[in-house]
Amino acid sequence: METNTCPKTWMAESILVTIFCCLPFGIAGIVYAAKVSTLYATGKYEEAEAASKNAGKWTKIGFFVGIAVIIFYMLVYGASF
Repeated sequence: METNTCPKTWMAESILVTIFCCLPFGIAGIVYAAKVSTLYATGKYEEAEAASKNAGKWTKIGFFVGIAVIIFYMLVYGASF
């Protein structure tokens, strides 16, 4: 008998990225994160794992893009003084 554990949902991280870093990529992360638990509960373990990987991917992309934009903004703003 095979026991599968629910993959990481990335919901909290996606919400934080949406609020603080990058809205579009954070929303994509939220959409995929919302699918993980539902797919797992219906027995679609492979799809739940794929949704978790996509949620993680978009959350990480949103985080790094947001950080890059903030750094770029600080450099441009700092150079203007």
